Amino acid sequence: PASGRQHGAQAMIEPIHIAFDVAAPPAHAFDVWTARIAQWWPADHTVSATPGLTVVLEGRAGGRIFERTLEGVEHEWGEVTVWEPPRRLAYLWHLRRDRADATEVEIRFVDRGDSTTRVEIEHRGWERLGTDGGSWRDRNEGGWATLLPHYRAAVSADANEPTATTIRQPA
Repeated sequence: PASGRQHGAQAMIEPIHIAFDVAAPPAHAFDVWTARIAQWWPADHTVSATPGLTVVLEGRAGGRIFERTLEGVEHEWGEVTVWEPPRRLAYLWHLRRDRADATEVEIRFVDRGDSTTRVEIEHRGWERLGTDGGSWRDRNEGGWATLLPHYRAAVSADANEPTATTIRQPA
């Protein structure tokens, strides 16, 4: 078993629930999270933390989520389990963990009817980490708090642009 993981019944650990509004329609909010992830995901939230790396989220059920360094080294982060653009996305998440310890992230993009979108995130499955579950949940809660401002800024920065079909590369 992975470090800190024990077999047997584990008490449920409360999922992380986050919800916020962005000033963009759901298709744009979904596109920024998925196809444009390389534009806003900060290097300090990666495995290698190297300059010039690319973050990739393959847009399909079964798609990989990973980082690729300039040298071509890839670090797996997760796997897309639900792909329902522009309403819902879910994935197994194991950044800096063994794949067997993957938690689950589900994101809903809810149309508010006024050109805004409610982004609802649930990050669950901490029990599978055994005795590490509670501390890993707390660490991830802090990670979400520092990650999401980057996403919100990216949505706002280009909310009036047409939806992109390719990822822009940093200059």
